[in-house]
Amino acid sequence: MKNTFGTAISVTIFGESHGAAVGAVVDGLAAGIPINRKYIAEQMSRRKAKSDGLSTTRIEADSVEFVSGVYNDHTTGTAITLLIHNRNTRSNDYAKMADLLRPGHADLTAYAKYGGWQDARGGGHFSGRITAAVVAAGALCRSVLQAKGVEIATHLRKCGGVEDLPFAQQEKEMLQQQQMLNKMDFAIISETAGQAMQQAIRQAGREGDSVGGVLETAVTGIDAGLGEPFFESVESVLAQLMFSIPAVKGIEFGEGFGFADLQGSTANDPFRMQGDTVVTATNRNGGINGGITNGMPIVFRTVVKPTPSIYKEQQTVDYTNKQDAVLQIHGRHDPCILPRARAVQDAMCAIGLLDLYTQRFGTLWHTQEGK
Repeated sequence: MKNTFGTAISVTIFGESHGAAVGAVVDGLAAGIPINRKYIAEQMSRRKAKSDGLSTTRIEADSVEFVSGVYNDHTTGTAITLLIHNRNTRSNDYAKMADLLRPGHADLTAYAKYGGWQDARGGGHFSGRITAAVVAAGALCRSVLQAKGVEIATHLRKCGGVEDLPFAQQEKEMLQQQQMLNKMDFAIISETAGQAMQQAIRQAGREGDSVGGVLETAVTGIDAGLGEPFFESVESVLAQLMFSIPAVKGIEFGEGFGFADLQGSTANDPFRMQGDTVVTATNRNGGINGGITNGMPIVFRTVVKPTPSIYKEQQTVDYTNKQDAVLQIHGRHDPCILPRARAVQDAMCAIGLLDLYTQRFGTLWHTQEGK
């Protein structure tokens, strides 16, 4: 099982949904980085369920315990172990359907890979619960990037058939949008669209169903020259991380699949001078050329499928008895995971970008003044 990502900065995740705890080990951070516990708690809160009809009724404290690598609220330079205890589990919700494969879940593939030895309670290691550890690790990485002027923000670009406004084209306006979004629990640019999205989510929940959508992420203040031309391109690094988020089924950068309808004369981003800096007049390539950042904002979108745990009856198979069956799921589930997954996407992006920065500029870059 591959639970570790990264080269210069590595993140290892561990735990199961209904186990004692979930957590992460972050290795490669320089010594002396301040640990902002309030900031980490804010990022964890973005991922937490709120009992607002938009998310699961499983509420966890999600307080982050530092087991190693931190002393006097600063990193020591050694491996940082983060622990998040599971306090509110109800494993009996899953006991009655232990042999029934849940459509859209990893039950069948888990049997194929682990032969029945997997922890199936709440999805085990396949559960979105594991993303709590990702958000905690990502908050550490993100704080380093922010100190260097790199900002990350994600909003619900589309949800339940309702579309939000896209990010602004000009970086100054985009930064203002990022600052606004990073103060919001339900991250949207258009208040009207946000209200309609919430109505669609609640309606799906009342019907025992769920909805999906699209998350859009923008990164500003990024340096040119990060990434490699082929196998370690910025797109391939970020795509690997995004596809590691449960329920993400697609990703596009910049104009993305819209390039299919353009000609080269429109698809290309013209170069211009802005003082002594080369910029592009448009940003259809999402801040990346040849797998390497060009200094413009990185913009990408992911598509998130509807939550597979729904309360409607579904056709399935009893795996043990090898016969067709009918399944009606019980327990506590999100009618839509996008509002909470937004924090996970921010975290994954931060982990990938800090690894790329550290590969290029070294560990000491974490604590040096300026860019």
